[in-house]
Amino acid sequence: MKKSCNFLFYSQVLSFLILFVAVDSQLTTDFYSKTCPNVLRVVRKEVQNAIKNEMRMAASLLRLHFHDCFVSGCDASLLLDGNSTTSEKFTPANLNSARGFEVIDNIKTAVENACSGVVSCADILAIAARDSVLLSGGPFWKVLLGRRDGLAANFSGSNTALPAPFDPLNTIISKFDAVGLNVTDVVSLSGAHTIGLAKCATFDNRLRNFSGTGAPDTTLDTTLVSELQNLCPLTSDGNNTAPLDRNSTDLFDNHYFKNLINGRGLLESDQVLFSSDDAIQTTKTLVETYSNSSKFFFSDFVNSMIKMGNISPLVGSDGEIRKKCRVINSNN
Repeated sequence: MKKSCNFLFYSQVLSFLILFVAVDSQLTTDFYSKTCPNVLRVVRKEVQNAIKNEMRMAASLLRLHFHDCFVSGCDASLLLDGNSTTSEKFTPANLNSARGFEVIDNIKTAVENACSGVVSCADILAIAARDSVLLSGGPFWKVLLGRRDGLAANFSGSNTALPAPFDPLNTIISKFDAVGLNVTDVVSLSGAHTIGLAKCATFDNRLRNFSGTGAPDTTLDTTLVSELQNLCPLTSDGNNTAPLDRNSTDLFDNHYFKNLINGRGLLESDQVLFSSDDAIQTTKTLVETYSNSSKFFFSDFVNSMIKMGNISPLVGSDGEIRKKCRVINSNN
């Protein structure tokens, strides 16, 4: 009972803080109620079509929102085309990894047809992320809207700000802290890996010579090691994929955390949440809590998504409303 009361108190306090931050940034849930009243319906239809065509796209669209917000805030800078020294698409965290840009293009076209020059690409990313979670069996929340689009990509920021699958836990926590997110946000948002796939290149460091030991990562289940070694042979180009949440690949649930407890987290950055020495004082208890209660996970995930979507948004007269998400209007 005490634990339940503490959770309710924590949730109420956090909800108040989120509301305060939302008001401070001028984002609102009804931002387009008069200027584009059908925007949520239009985006939902396009996301549904994309997921129907490829279930993995739900995870890809959710990831785009993450990778956008961690770099210069939620300003759709990730969507800008460019070259290998200017576009965020070419940084290691995104190259041959971030996907779903064509789906965002389709959504933008449909939204422009409904109400031209009104809805930002940054808001489209936020709505599409929510719908991807919901359509995969996850929770619903009202998306705060009113972001505007940035005028430039941040190549260097994308190189340094995004958490990597090889980062130790303290580095991951520091990168979250740099954008105003805490340890609870680290664990709950990592739960997004309950859907989607990852390439061998992101986890094969754990399979044979982990950290120069000459052996696999000891925190990885031995049966899973053998399966993944077959999937990712030494001669592999690293592009084969494995589910991030084995045995629950496409369903947004708390099974991801059960896998961590059983040593079946795919990425090193997943498993460290439970198995690293640093986890004992920081993240391990949350992993256990979420593994036992999808209700607690969903509640914290929603709060963390709202917080993340509120990282340094452009509002008012800052930035612009791009006509096409890949280019700023002056280059259109």
